[in-house]
Amino acid sequence: MKIFTSAKEIQQVILHDKSNKKSIGYVATMGYLHEGHVALLENARRENDLVVLSIFVNPLQFGPNEDFETYPRDLARDESLAVDAGVDYLFYPTVYEMYGDDPSVKVNVQNRTDCLCGRKRPGHFDGVATVITKFFNIVLPDKAYFGMKDAQQVAIIDGLIQDFNFPVELVPVDIIREEDGLAKSSRNVFLLEDERLEAKELYQSLLKAKTAIGTGERNPQKIIALIKEHIQAETKGIIDYVEVYQYPDLKLLDVLSGKIIIALAVKFKHARLIDNITLTI
Repeated sequence: MKIFTSAKEIQQVILHDKSNKKSIGYVATMGYLHEGHVALLENARRENDLVVLSIFVNPLQFGPNEDFETYPRDLARDESLAVDAGVDYLFYPTVYEMYGDDPSVKVNVQNRTDCLCGRKRPGHFDGVATVITKFFNIVLPDKAYFGMKDAQQVAIIDGLIQDFNFPVELVPVDIIREEDGLAKSSRNVFLLEDERLEAKELYQSLLKAKTAIGTGERNPQKIIALIKEHIQAETKGIIDYVEVYQYPDLKLLDVLSGKIIIALAVKFKHARLIDNITLTI
């Protein structure tokens, strides 16, 4: 595995690889890798000649109450996991390498942000779209792999690729789950023992909604009510949101049809958990 810190250097190497007809699979992360990231890398490894991993804690996607400085970092561990996952090139730029003293252009996302987690994080997805635009231009991937754990981010990047005409195939990768269905997350370690037992009910509530849709329910409000009733009955978590949208446009529906997302966020004492399912009706 080769490690790069210069955008120009890795871009030149990749241009040479592409001139030799090598396909490039790309995974963008902020580091502190976990099983979800490894799943993205494994998918990229299976489908491409070369795998590029970027690790960059992006200051543009942190709000004023989110501490960029204390975001967890462990490059040595990340390098080891990257090698095991078959990464060819690791790109680890500094903030200055990515943005200089002050970027003169930033991307502003117009749609798909005022819902789900984006509603409470104004500007967050502008930062995501700006950094991914830069990475796409540096890494020049054929395929880019993003986890459906953050389905709103996948929707934003889908719009970015379409609107900016990037020659990149977006590959969404399914949520990695524990044996009992709980979506894997670094936040799960903050759950108290009884909360961890209850947390599996988040996914169960989504499965109950899926079953209701499978038997003919098409009213989104009834689906939302069903999920909330289950979570309130089976957990002590506080519901942040339960929402249903068309996907990936993230538009409200009066009647469920086509591809949809059912998403939720629930707060426990020391952890806020998110989960979702997508399905086509």
